[in-house]
Amino acid sequence: MAAKTVLIAGASGVVGHAAVEHFTGLGGWNTLALSRRRPEISSDRTCQHIPLDLQDAEACRAAVAAMPEVTHLVYTALYEKPGLVEGWRDPKQMATNLAMLRNLLEPLMERSGSLQHVSLLQGTKAYGVHIHRIAVPARERWPRDPHENFYWLQEDYLREASSRHGFGITVFRPQVVFGDVVGVAMNLTPVIGAYAAICREEGLPFSFPGGPAYVLEAVDARLIAKALAWAAEAPSARNETFNITNGDVFVWQNVWPAIAAELGMEAGPDEPRSMGEFLPAKAKTWDRIVEKYGLKPIPLPALLGESHHYADFTFAYGAQHRPPPALVSTIKLRQAGFGDCIDTEDMFRDLFRSLEAKRILPPTRGMQVLSAR
Repeated sequence: MAAKTVLIAGASGVVGHAAVEHFTGLGGWNTLALSRRRPEISSDRTCQHIPLDLQDAEACRAAVAAMPEVTHLVYTALYEKPGLVEGWRDPKQMATNLAMLRNLLEPLMERSGSLQHVSLLQGTKAYGVHIHRIAVPARERWPRDPHENFYWLQEDYLREASSRHGFGITVFRPQVVFGDVVGVAMNLTPVIGAYAAICREEGLPFSFPGGPAYVLEAVDARLIAKALAWAAEAPSARNETFNITNGDVFVWQNVWPAIAAELGMEAGPDEPRSMGEFLPAKAKTWDRIVEKYGLKPIPLPALLGESHHYADFTFAYGAQHRPPPALVSTIKLRQAGFGDCIDTEDMFRDLFRSLEAKRILPPTRGMQVLSAR
């Protein structure tokens, strides 16, 4: 069997990290992890980390020249502005995300003809969910929603490049993604976990802090990683676009008691509270929690990244009316041959336990206070 080398760009992000973990656990793959920060992967996994800023075109060219030949690219890198949501319609942010993809792909294509497949991540913003009500369920076959989006810039560039160089592409549109990494733009797991720990430390009720209830879907980053590995070689995934979710739906207010129970709390009555404002003001409380339970010395801003702003958006904080349901169809993905799924409540339990095992969140069973020294 010919050697297969996958380059995972954005390897320290929520999806990129899961992809590194998954590919390094598979046989027959050589895994290259590209990111500015080194991803913290399981001790029994091996990969080559390539520290790189994708905005630096010359650095990208030099890094590609020093790499083994890449047969598969998983592109999960993302540039987001501070505050997150306002940047989603910023032309400069769109141009930056296009340039990052081009800076990496151009030298990869120039170096050799070994590249066989590229996977690209989009999301439900492709359907305009951040701008207007979307029809339910959103389907991949629809015409493009007429709004400016870096997704379209990247996809048009990638499809044109693939037609010239002969590699296949697969575009994934995940719903709200959850994982067990910290310091990223959009991962609510550490946000919720830190919020619970701070509420417990300060004697506050663990109340759902968002707005009106609405129906949405989640997707575990580990599930996306499995789909990325499938798409890398499945003929039915070649040159296709797929929505991907856990397979069920949820409402924040309904899943909140299960989240509370897993985090050793009782769910309090709903109480609107901006995570974008509340959490940054609790940095000293978090430092006290880290000391008290012997957690990894990660300051609260480094733990959150920009994800506390994403929490306000996803929790519908400040909404005066019930947000419309944001649901996508995953029939196309299942019919193409990928049918894995996970119960969303189980996903939350697994991910919080993973963050506890990594000593990022405090223990919730027995509440044994550990020495920080």
